[in-house]
Amino acid sequence: MTTKEIIDTLKKQSDPKNVLFKEAKFGIVSNNALGIYHKDLKELAKRIPKNDEIAIELFESDIYEARLLCSKIFDPKNLTKSLMEKWVKTFENWEICDFFCMGLFAKSKYAIPKIIQWTKRQNEFEKRAGFTIIAAYCMSDKESPNETFEQFFPIIERECTDERIYVRKAVNWALRNVGKRNVDLKSKSISKAEEFSRMNNKTAKWIGNNALKELCGAKVRISDYPRSIYRK
Repeated sequence: MTTKEIIDTLKKQSDPKNVLFKEAKFGIVSNNALGIYHKDLKELAKRIPKNDEIAIELFESDIYEARLLCSKIFDPKNLTKSLMEKWVKTFENWEICDFFCMGLFAKSKYAIPKIIQWTKRQNEFEKRAGFTIIAAYCMSDKESPNETFEQFFPIIERECTDERIYVRKAVNWALRNVGKRNVDLKSKSISKAEEFSRMNNKTAKWIGNNALKELCGAKVRISDYPRSIYRK
């Protein structure tokens, strides 16, 4: 499919009512949106081979769903730091932030440098991007030792009092996912969550208590990465 064919397909699936529904239901405020749900974009992406040139053209079209689709067909191996910086600065809501961070940025060789940089940013969705990458990187990197993930604890602690909803939820998500990587990181994440729950700050308390509820729950699923150590 050419870029024009993809955009024409997107426009045929347009439903303005969905734009209003997503804003009211999920807080997704987006410019130049067509109102296409994730499941339909996912199906369309299956018909498009990985193609960086088309992905960039889709992003540059300024159509919201075309940008979401870009994150699904760009090859993470070909990401550059400048392209990541260009794209992160356009994020206008949690959905597009998470699409790019989970499906693309966390799979890049620049994932950790961007975690370190972006979690210090003031902009809400740039900061969220840093923590969303942590959450996704915990599962996309199946080989790194625990030390790689333990370096995220001070970052999580540093930002645990940011009360903005899309930041605090991402900080919480990052803490929970570090803990779900293996049994040892689970123990350390629980200890950190307990520290937060005792802090004299309502955001830190929420992050800590929410993480404890999941990590200590009977149904929590803990992975075994790296399997060379945790899968005997």
